[in-house]
Amino acid sequence: MLVSQSGIDRIKDTLKEKVLFGNEPTPELFAILLVYFVQGILGLARLAVSFFLKDDLGLSPAETSALLGIVALPWTIKPLFGFISDGLPIFGYRRRPYLILSGFLGAFSWLTLATVVTRPWQAIAAISLGSLSVAVSDVIVDSLVVERARKESQSDAGSLQSVSWGASALGGLITAYLSGSLLEIFSTRTMFSITATFPLIVSCVAWLIAEEPTRDRIHFDSVKTQVGQLKNAVTQKAIWLPTAFLFLWQATPTADAAFFYFTTNELNFQPEFLGRVRLVTSIASLVGIWLFQRFFKSVPFRTIFAWSTVLSAVLGMTALLLVTHANRAIGIDDRWFSLGDSLVLTVMGQIAFMPVLVLAARLCPSGVEATLFALLMSVSNIAGMVSYEFGAMLMHWMNITESNFDNLWLLVIITNLSTLLPLPFLNWLPSSSASGDGGDDAETSLPPSEEAVPELDAIEEGVGA
Repeated sequence: MLVSQSGIDRIKDTLKEKVLFGNEPTPELFAILLVYFVQGILGLARLAVSFFLKDDLGLSPAETSALLGIVALPWTIKPLFGFISDGLPIFGYRRRPYLILSGFLGAFSWLTLATVVTRPWQAIAAISLGSLSVAVSDVIVDSLVVERARKESQSDAGSLQSVSWGASALGGLITAYLSGSLLEIFSTRTMFSITATFPLIVSCVAWLIAEEPTRDRIHFDSVKTQVGQLKNAVTQKAIWLPTAFLFLWQATPTADAAFFYFTTNELNFQPEFLGRVRLVTSIASLVGIWLFQRFFKSVPFRTIFAWSTVLSAVLGMTALLLVTHANRAIGIDDRWFSLGDSLVLTVMGQIAFMPVLVLAARLCPSGVEATLFALLMSVSNIAGMVSYEFGAMLMHWMNITESNFDNLWLLVIITNLSTLLPLPFLNWLPSSSASGDGGDDAETSLPPSEEAVPELDAIEEGVGA
């Protein structure tokens, strides 16, 4: 019995140190990671949504890009969800009920897509509802992570956030290949029906969150305090300058929608192969997280943003080889080229994005974690929405359609060069690193607000998009 218990203890220790990055395996941690995992596993329907918009609804690349920008709207009002959660408890609880409701809302949205949606405006409404569901659960679980990250020692800073982001990436990894291969067996609507079951997991695990009920049903004093804390935080130059940089960095136009049409209509990539590409990018995301945690955690923000931006822009230009079919001239098959390109760019993108989450979470004062973190992340999401809309405008202007890709090469050049535009504003970022090392720039360091706790520098990220 002793030997058996010793073996169990060794397994627990290995799980804690190697898999959970030093975090104690508890039911609550299990619940938090499952919420992030569900966010990743919802990618099962990602390709189905793209094909549904393209084939079932007959939308053009520009229309698809514009629609994807619109359905991101719930993510731009995340601060509202955080504000409600922090100040308006349900039956005395600030977290559990909102997680439960978000799960049911997500299931309803996917079932709607699976059954009654036949027009673009209906698709916008249903997908936006699903986006709202994930955004609400994301705000809640982000606040839980930020609250618990405050208890980390300096040496363990970022460990909880890294394992949380890893759980989301793992969910995406599991469903990546299936998202394409199953689409060759089932219809898009059947895929939506299957996906509708996953949000219910969030509703179930919400009961594992360790939360003490509050006495007051509505915290009017708390709401007033939150407003004061938020006003104090967002008016600090050391907060709004980095936020402005992140907006510029992520608001540059994207060619994603045009590339989806190009790969499916021009290169004839089938759903099964696109699932392989998603599998590769999911693995690459995990690799990027590991590389950041292992090698780049102590790199100053300015350095990591500068190098990742330049390298991503240069590597992104390799898409010109695929668009012009030059890869065939040098003997590289379209599929192999696409896989390799996606792998490298995803690793670079993940390494670059981790500091975004790190920086945002480190700015959150105690008491308004959900609200302020959601506010900072919503800026990133608004930038993403602007990126899609800019992309839609360029596609329309260049007459890139579902069958005309003559100007796609120009779109590739413009979108990649535009990513370099924020570089002159790198001094808006703090000079410190993700782990809180280095940097004595008084103007751009991260000053704790009046309400911040001493462990503020230990806070790194809360996973959200």
